[in-house]
Amino acid sequence: MRKEIPLAQAMDLRFVAHDAQSLTVTAPLSPNINDKGCAFGGSLASILTLAGWGLVCLELQQRGLSAGVYVADSTIRYLAPVWSEITAVARLADGESFDGFAGMLAVRGRSRISVVCEVPLPDGKPAAVLIARFAAIDEARSRKAAG
Repeated sequence: MRKEIPLAQAMDLRFVAHDAQSLTVTAPLSPNINDKGCAFGGSLASILTLAGWGLVCLELQQRGLSAGVYVADSTIRYLAPVWSEITAVARLADGESFDGFAGMLAVRGRSRISVVCEVPLPDGKPAAVLIARFAAIDEARSRKAAG
């Protein structure tokens, strides 16, 4: 991600953990700070989006599937300031399944999946929450069909 998306490198985004259900990433406060000394809202939005995007990309990669992943739409709520290292956790939204997502991609050459990403505070409450739908498109198949 840091090679393909320069913003991830500029924010010093780092992977912390990944399993079948979630992806956790972190970034230090210093390159993501605002004029008040807390995390910049744009950095929070970017880190949350990249965590969700990364979760979907990693799942496709683990299944041996090749597709471009795009954020289709998202909403974000900023609930509290972040005064230290930023951690973002991405998980599938309730009712979503990577099996169904991958199956649709195989059948139609495109698929969508909803992800919930949070920046937790030390007390466990969220500082920011992003709800996003990501689209995966089998670009080779799309080019061939358009061809």
